[in-house]
Amino acid sequence: MIILGATPIGNLGDASARLREALETVPVIAAEDTRTTKQLLRALGVETQAHFVALHEHNEQAASPALVERARDEDVLVLTDAGMPAVSDPGFRLVQAAVAAGVDVTCLPGPSAVLTALALSGLPTDRFAFDGFLPRKGGERDRALAAVAREERTLVLFEAPHRLVESLEAIDRAMPERRMAVCRELTKRYEEVRRGTAGELLPWAREGVKGEIVLVIEGATPALTDLDAAIAQVLRLKQDGMRLKEAAAEVAEATGHARNVLYQAALAHPPS
Repeated sequence: MIILGATPIGNLGDASARLREALETVPVIAAEDTRTTKQLLRALGVETQAHFVALHEHNEQAASPALVERARDEDVLVLTDAGMPAVSDPGFRLVQAAVAAGVDVTCLPGPSAVLTALALSGLPTDRFAFDGFLPRKGGERDRALAAVAREERTLVLFEAPHRLVESLEAIDRAMPERRMAVCRELTKRYEEVRRGTAGELLPWAREGVKGEIVLVIEGATPALTDLDAAIAQVLRLKQDGMRLKEAAAEVAEATGHARNVLYQAALAHPPS
């Protein structure tokens, strides 16, 4: 059987009893970094006779078939450096291969940076989307954010501390008024959650931020009307004496349509 084991994301006290038992008894441990896993074992005071196998993003595709075959006869515990395997970190391809081969997969649930940050953010938790790490390059990052700018679910992202300022600047361009939370060092001694818009958070971020970062961004306001109706609403406001830019901004806020799209469409509309 393949066993996905969630490991602490910072606080060792979050290691579950089931995880400790598995660490002590399984014959095979497939770890993202075997050195990190052995450090965890020492910190937990757990001894094991398990055979260690490296399973990371660079070898997962090639290593999965042999691990799946091994899991037909004995338990294989899968661990990432922190958190739940298969969520951003290695594990998905192995699970996919196991399912295809008819090998059982189970999970030892536990710490998750995604769910911890979501719960602490103060933003809606009933519907959310996890989008992993933002692209490192500026242009790709901007395109990725533009693609999710109309997402109505709360958005959860990972980010490296040295790229936080660039990412907040990009979020400020794509979603300038959107509420968000920057969650840092979750479950650790210096855990911190900063809330506000990206623009409001930038001065703090520019002072320098360390540690593991999770970004939680408010979902877009649902579009209440179709685009043609929204444009007509802008034109009515303009006819009533409101400046076109102000009318476009007001309707954009109410409907969820992009302000510049409404402005340009209304500008191009022939006078009645």
